[in-house]
Amino acid sequence: MNPPDIDETLIPGPVPEAVRDLALRKARFVADHEDHGAFLGADTVVEVEGQVLGKPRDESDARRMLDQLSNTTHHVHTGVALVHRPTGLEESAVATTAVRMRVISPEERDAYVASGEPMDKAGGYAVQETGDRFVEALDGDFDNVVGLPMAVVRTLLERLASRVARA
Repeated sequence: MNPPDIDETLIPGPVPEAVRDLALRKARFVADHEDHGAFLGADTVVEVEGQVLGKPRDESDARRMLDQLSNTTHHVHTGVALVHRPTGLEESAVATTAVRMRVISPEERDAYVASGEPMDKAGGYAVQETGDRFVEALDGDFDNVVGLPMAVVRTLLERLASRVARA
């Protein structure tokens, strides 16, 4: 199946809850189009000074995002949701990691944007690739910043399996 064709607009309110809601909408969409199984939905956003940064629209947007992240601490939120189709049971959670960025010079920013790396990444950088050079410190799960917090996924799978066994 292709990625869910849903409106990815975040609901109003705290960003962690909004990204959890989006992950649930994705998992529910897929579950609604299948006969059986458990389905995972996830989404990652970057929040800096109360503003959500998704994927850059173009190079200009990527430069703007990197300028906004330069010399700040921002938060990476990943909503993760599981939906078990046969029972309708759901589990969801949010992982949040604080990321401290050093000052990014205009020359570094422009070279990074020209590489194309930031173009499909929330916040316009990839810590698992060469964007790690801008990161001074992480407080939280590195996997979350990469995009999928595996410890959270494991916990949700265990919770869901336990609930399904009791259903």
